This record gives sequence, structure tokens and C-alpha cells, in this order.
Amino acid sequence: MTRLPALKPREVLAALLRAGFVEYRQTGSHKILVKGDAQVILPIHSRDMKKGTLQRVIKDAGLDVEEFLKYL
Repeated sequence: MTRLPALKPREVLAALLRAGFVEYRQTGSHKILVKGDAQVILPIHSRDMKKGTLQRVIKDAGLDVEEFLKYL
């Protein structure tokens, strides 16, 4: 398994947009992205995303780590 780099939420957002997700709405500091039936809730904060949160976002997006890294 490929190791995940430390990423800012804006970098993750850009990768998900490249993967075909669209911004559906925003509640406070959380953006909701959708693509078909997949829905991802992405926290937008100024610090790097925690590894567990990033893994959950990737899983919710229906991607694996290697596929997600292609979009960075």
C-alpha cells in the first residue's frame, strides 16, 4: 500500500474535483461533494488533514489510495 502524504484540505478538494466530483453545498467549514451516488464530506481547515480523516474521505469517494494519488 502506498503511503499517504500530508495534505492540506484544499489539495484534497482539488484532487476530488479532478476525479469528477462537484461541490454540492457547504455547511460551515465542511464542503459536501457528490459524484453519482457517492457523497464526500470534506472538512476545510487551515491545518493538514489527519491521516484517518484523509483515508475516510478517499474511501467515501470510492477510490483507493493509488487512484487518489493520480489526481494530485
